[in-house]
Amino acid sequence: MRQLRLLCPLLRLHILLLLAQHRTPTEIAGWLLCSRSSVYEVATCWRQGWRPWQSELEEKVSTLSLAPSLRRSLLALLGKPPAADGWCRVRWSCATLALSLEARRGIRVSAETVRRWWHALDWRWKRAKLVAKDNDEQRAPKLAQIRWAWETLRPRQALLFADELDIALLPKSGYQWMPKGTPVEVLTPGQNEKHYLAGAWDFRTKRVHYRVGPRKTNALFRNLLDTLETRYPARRYDRIFVVVDNYSIHQAQAVERWLTAHSRFELLWLPTYCPRANPIERIFGDAHDKVTRNHKRKRLRDLVADVGRYLDRHGPWDYRLSTIYQEPEVTAALKLLKRRREIA
Repeated sequence: MRQLRLLCPLLRLHILLLLAQHRTPTEIAGWLLCSRSSVYEVATCWRQGWRPWQSELEEKVSTLSLAPSLRRSLLALLGKPPAADGWCRVRWSCATLALSLEARRGIRVSAETVRRWWHALDWRWKRAKLVAKDNDEQRAPKLAQIRWAWETLRPRQALLFADELDIALLPKSGYQWMPKGTPVEVLTPGQNEKHYLAGAWDFRTKRVHYRVGPRKTNALFRNLLDTLETRYPARRYDRIFVVVDNYSIHQAQAVERWLTAHSRFELLWLPTYCPRANPIERIFGDAHDKVTRNHKRKRLRDLVADVGRYLDRHGPWDYRLSTIYQEPEVTAALKLLKRRREIA
């Protein structure tokens, strides 16, 4: 029956009429310019109970456009997990949606029709994105403090966003173009090795400064601060703000002693589990996509050099701050901060 659906409906009707006139398959194929196997397929399906009007009705339903009521039913199914409809699975598939629609609406369609409807609804089959729990109690005041530094930044001041990047010899797997039926293979190392990169993105110049080390410790972060001390000399910069997250290496006593000895530097703290507020996360995401994902390097030092070259050659990184800095609660916290500073 699947092969029969590939034939033109008019061709199937012509074959049936000529078969009713007792024409041979060879004659029918010659007159209609089709293959003899198509004639045999139509004759076989007729003997098995297929009728043209039933097939036409099925095709009409399968090519049915998304009526408003059908659209609402489909979106209602997509809005809840499959388990709520009796399926023992956590993600909807085209086949399960087609069967659920048949049970609910009595509309029998194929999985491919459901796939076309998904695209008509502007839905796509994509990998889910992991997000952190952004529920810090001091979220608004911390973001307001960073926004204050951003909006009042003076010529002799610098604002940088810092973070760490893991560089592993074990490749990160990702999508790429490949021949159908022949997946691209990426070999895994016998033993995984890691290096770490501490970087800081300058909000004004859009450039990234970084240091690399074998361990992600406060020493790596202090090396980055030493680099910033050299890149931003005292004769040109009076104040340097460095925005960091709440990772333990940023709060170490050795870092506090370093800050005490270098009074020009001040750390501004991001809210807990709020990577969207740090623009350098996007830069590191680009580095993973362009360099470390599906890489075929056999030596870690070569991979580390690739990441360094990418950061050096593809700047400046013209990113903007996230819109979360403009949220109403952050704006309210910023106004409160301004009033306190005016009073002080």
